[in-house]
Amino acid sequence: MSTKDTDRFETRAIHAGQHPDPTTGAVMTPVYFTSTYAQSGPGEHKGFEYSRTRNPTRDALQGCLASLESGKHGLAFASGLAATDAVLHLLSAGDHMVLSDDLYGGTFRLADKVFKRLGIEQSYVDVTDPKAVEAAMRPNTRLLWVETPTNPMLKICDLAAMAEVCKRRGVISVCDNTFATPYFQRPLELGIDVVAHSMTKYLNGHSDVVAGALVLRRDDLHEKLAFLQNAVGAVPGPMDSFLVLRGLKTLHVRMERHEQNARTVVEALRKHPKVSRVTWPGMEEHPQHALARKQMKGFGGMLTFVIKGGLPAARTFLKSLRIFAVAESLGGVESLIEHPAIMTHASVPPETRRMLGIDDGFIRVSAGIENGQDLVDDLTQALERA
Repeated sequence: MSTKDTDRFETRAIHAGQHPDPTTGAVMTPVYFTSTYAQSGPGEHKGFEYSRTRNPTRDALQGCLASLESGKHGLAFASGLAATDAVLHLLSAGDHMVLSDDLYGGTFRLADKVFKRLGIEQSYVDVTDPKAVEAAMRPNTRLLWVETPTNPMLKICDLAAMAEVCKRRGVISVCDNTFATPYFQRPLELGIDVVAHSMTKYLNGHSDVVAGALVLRRDDLHEKLAFLQNAVGAVPGPMDSFLVLRGLKTLHVRMERHEQNARTVVEALRKHPKVSRVTWPGMEEHPQHALARKQMKGFGGMLTFVIKGGLPAARTFLKSLRIFAVAESLGGVESLIEHPAIMTHASVPPETRRMLGIDDGFIRVSAGIENGQDLVDDLTQALERA
């Protein structure tokens, strides 16, 4: 089995980066449970010395990731934040970076509470406005970090415009593509330098692994990031690598169903009298819907809504659900639901949450791949109790 760049996404999701085991012919990539590798003599090895540096199972995963994102290099990490940490380690004290004002809480915490005290200057801007992004840049700006769709407000930024701004100024551009996945969006094709993922989410898809990834085309950045991957050492074990690799094989099938169910849920919530606002990039009323249609193949399985009645109503609603699991994270085959102000974005200052619109009735939904009508029925009965 082998793949070509001309093979379509679905074929590459199943085969890219993987070959039958040369010893046995096993079709599935073996899980190489080893920390070290025998050498025929000092420095004489088969490309593998120590599993923090390279492991055959992780190599297969990284090859598949690179293919799916239209990249040249893939790097796997022990978590999405470990991948983020490696990127931020490209910076030195006195450097400046620009980040989205609507940002995953863990990314904000890492930047604000860890790297700020190491002397990394930071500006948070509305990345839906390319002019605001460029205005925030300084002579010492080295990095731009964006999400699209953003977490949790689902704002869309123009990746081609972001890439152009960065290229003019010699700034590294990074896009967290966790929500869209390479099935729906490929930032490298739009000029972005580095794509980041929490593979914990859709790429693995089964809520049983914590892992992260970076994908890129630039050889110079790959050399630096591969050094950091090895030097810092936050790499996934072989079993986690195998599980994500297995999850990737059904990514295209799952993402289509996630989006289908999200659309079904959105249509029901928009009609419900206890819901004051629904947000999903697939809605024509979404402020960046036209841009989403232009740079994305689909709109994903993430949506948000605001329940009337504030925190008391939100608590009652969440406790009344039967199918939806009230849990942090997203992107699994099961539907998850959460309250960002209390859960995933608690580390974001209250004033920032209010500015973004993350109020006490704000709910984030990760639509799973169950029967769509069952999901609607569960949300409806819980809303009636709220």
